[in-house]
Amino acid sequence: MTEPDPMMAEIGRGIELSHSGEREAAHRLFAGLWDAIGATGDAFHRCVLAHSMADVQDDPREELVWDLRALEAAHLISDERARQGGVAGSVAVFYPSLHLNLGDVYRRLGDLDRARDHLACGRAAIGELGDDDYGKLIREGLDRLAHQLSTA
Repeated sequence: MTEPDPMMAEIGRGIELSHSGEREAAHRLFAGLWDAIGATGDAFHRCVLAHSMADVQDDPREELVWDLRALEAAHLISDERARQGGVAGSVAVFYPSLHLNLGDVYRRLGDLDRARDHLACGRAAIGELGDDDYGKLIREGLDRLAHQLSTA
């Protein structure tokens, strides 16, 4: 049995705050955690934290900054580190969601070419997703993004 990861517990607490409508409290918690981790800290923590921090941004330009940080950190995570963090399988399971978020924020910012690029990357990675509620959520999100881009 692995030891509980205090940083992941705190990130989880921030996600719960966000999901319960306390976005500002989540934002403050995430900002403090980012200060503690630093821009060169553990890539797994940075990826999950940046991915979560993007969700509590009001400005899509700031959301983009955090989504890009999450993707950059994901490229540095080994499969072994992902497993240590509780990911069943490969770190590649992160990519569909990361690209979905980037595609969506680029769409909202009016950069449809980049949005389409990230949609294509997200779709190319969906084979990594399980056949579960999370996989279904991400697949539906990619389909929704594709529809939005087809009518843009």
